[in-house]
Amino acid sequence: MRPGSIIYFLREAFKSLSRNRLLSFATISTVAISILILGFAVLLTINASALMNYLESDVEIVAFLEKDLTKSQISDIKQDLTAITGVKSVNFVSREKALDKLQESYGGKEYNLKETLGKNPLPNSYEIKADDPHNVSKIAAQVKKIDGIYKVNYGQGVVERLFKVTRWVRIVSMVFIVLLVFAAVFLIATTIRLAIFARRKEIYLMKLIGSTDWFVRWPFFIEGVFLGATGGLIAILVLAAGYGSLINHMDALFFLPLVTNAKILSNVYISLLICGAVLGVLGTWISLNRFLDV
Repeated sequence: MRPGSIIYFLREAFKSLSRNRLLSFATISTVAISILILGFAVLLTINASALMNYLESDVEIVAFLEKDLTKSQISDIKQDLTAITGVKSVNFVSREKALDKLQESYGGKEYNLKETLGKNPLPNSYEIKADDPHNVSKIAAQVKKIDGIYKVNYGQGVVERLFKVTRWVRIVSMVFIVLLVFAAVFLIATTIRLAIFARRKEIYLMKLIGSTDWFVRWPFFIEGVFLGATGGLIAILVLAAGYGSLINHMDALFFLPLVTNAKILSNVYISLLICGAVLGVLGTWISLNRFLDV
C-alpha cells in the first residue's frame, strides 16, 4: 500500500467521523457499554475462578493417629504418607497444638478449654495436602490403609459437591462471556450499519467510477478501529476506576480473595482495548458487505 493511499484513507476516515458526529458518538457509546459489560463479566469470571481455586486449594486430608504410638512409629507414618503419589505436603499436628487451635477458634479469651476439659481428648494427627485437590479422595483411600491411622477426614461428600460447583461455575462463566461477545458484535454492527447507510450514495458513486472493494473498505475499517478502540478505552477507564475502588475497600470484603495482581489486570485491560478495536472492524465488515454489491 502506497503512503499516499494511507494518508487518503486516514483523511477520509476522520472526515467521516467529523461529518457524522452524532452517529460516531452513538457507536462509541455502544462499544463502551458493550466492552464495559464484557469487562465486568471477565473480571467476575477471573475472581470467581480465583475463589474456586482458593476453596479447592484449602481442601486437605486430616489423618488421626492411634493413641500410644511411639515417636518412631509416628515418624514411620510420615514417611509412608510422603511416599504416596500426589501428596504435596505432610504436617504433623500434636494433640497439644490441636487443642490450642481449638481454643483459638472457639474458646476465645473468656473460656479456657484446658481447664474445662481437664484432660486433652484430642489425638495426634497429620494434615496432608495434595498436588491436585481433585485427587484428595484417592489419596485418602490410601491413607486409610496405613497402620497406626484410625480415622481419615477430608470432608467427604462436601468436597465432591464443591468440585462439581466449581466446574459448573467455570463453564457457565465462559458461556456467558461468549454470549456477551456475540451480543456486542450485533450491537456494534447495527450501530455502524446506520453510519454506513447514511453514506450509501457515496459508496455507490465510488463503485461506479471503478473503486475496488478494498479501496472503499479501508476508510471504514480505520473508522471502525478508531470508534472501537475509543469506546474500549472509555470502558477500561470506568472499569479500572470501579475495580480499583473495590480493591481499596476490600477490607469490608475480607472473605473474598479479589484478584489484585497488576500483571493480570493489565492483561485484561489491554485485551479489552484490543477487543474493542476488533469488534469495531468486525462490525464494519458485517455492515459494509451488503453495500458493496452494486
